[in-house]
Amino acid sequence: MAIITKELAEKIAKKLGATIHKDGAHQRAEVWFNGVLIASFGIRHGSSKELGHDHIPDEIFLSKGKAKRFGQCQMSMEQWIAHLRTIGELPEERS
Repeated sequence: MAIITKELAEKIAKKLGATIHKDGAHQRAEVWFNGVLIASFGIRHGSSKELGHDHIPDEIFLSKGKAKRFGQCQMSMEQWIAHLRTIGELPEERS
């Protein structure tokens, strides 16, 4: 099973170019694309680096395995954007 740890959650946020905000005891990562918020997820604050972040794959529209591979650099940002367009979560760009 693909586990999203805090460390991997932070890598995913960085790779997505997310804006990080403090949200109570947690951090909130917001992903903007062409001025539109396209994804948002929480990063838990805690002493355990193995603390699960199993909510992130749903928030970034990927399966758990694909989300883990994304964080491990086996999927590019461009591939993620293309995936969002394919599933209808991001409109096609106009010329």
